[in-house]
Amino acid sequence: MKKIKVCKDGPYIVSGNVPLDKTIAEIGESDEPEFWVKKEDYKTGENYSLCRCGHTKNPPFCDGSHTAKKFNGTETAGFETFEELAKTYKGPDLDLKDAEVFCASARFCHPKGGTWHLTKKSNDPDSKKTAIEQACNCSAGRLVAYDKKTGKPIEPDFKPHISATEDPQEDAIGPLWVKGGIPIESADGKLYEVRNRVTLCRCGKSRNKPFCDGGHF
Repeated sequence: MKKIKVCKDGPYIVSGNVPLDKTIAEIGESDEPEFWVKKEDYKTGENYSLCRCGHTKNPPFCDGSHTAKKFNGTETAGFETFEELAKTYKGPDLDLKDAEVFCASARFCHPKGGTWHLTKKSNDPDSKKTAIEQACNCSAGRLVAYDKKTGKPIEPDFKPHISATEDPQEDAIGPLWVKGGIPIESADGKLYEVRNRVTLCRCGKSRNKPFCDGGHF
């Protein structure tokens, strides 16, 4: 079974042969991130450990540095669902749900006036298309576009996979982008809501552990 286990004051233990790669945020014409580009695949086994303290010398893997650094990895995130946390922004052809607490500051929502503005103009085909692309590129799943006619979320078709992200524009090591509905279990054995895309902190600075809050900047 594919799963990510948060260890108390330690790494993420990934089990179930989950693929792992390095993916960077590529800058577009807007001078903001517009594309995700995979750079390399990491060699992994059935199980492996990923750093969440930010001190490993072998990123993205854990090298035991959390022990020497006396890392405090206490989880502070709640267990509310996305639907419970999200605010809805309505447009003519799309609705946009926004759970701000999950924001990882990836900035794909910024170009062309922003995803919220584009949602309000979603009866325009180009605006609708861009709003959907931006929402789907939100690695943390903070933003989810919903089809107005069906009421269903528009989600990327992800297979279970983890990407160690990087943000060259900000010269920053980004979060772990968890895709495809991989269950994440807290240190005390409770499951967080299973979602198609979430981001996990790997710098140790998040105030919403285990999730990223943009604290890597």
